[in-house]
Amino acid sequence: MACRIAELRHKEVINESDGVRLGCVDDVEIDTKTACLVSIIIYGRPKFFGIFGRHDDIVIPWADIKLIGEDTILVKCSIRRRPPKKKFII
Repeated sequence: MACRIAELRHKEVINESDGVRLGCVDDVEIDTKTACLVSIIIYGRPKFFGIFGRHDDIVIPWADIKLIGEDTILVKCSIRRRPPKKKFII
């Protein structure tokens, strides 16, 4: 079954080891040299309505993805987070 990157954004990501819903795919990382998908990224949830920033982003390597279904993506990984991107306000 072929899947476009745009279709990944509508899929819910679930960690199969503990059944926790991690969120929906927000972004992907692609290796430009090999044109391969490296990882999927789930942006961190806002802290207190966004006033106190966001939680760290969840980065899931492609090797940790076990199954891509019609509505969900099952992953098995220890969650690696990266800090949110800093935004400059002018």
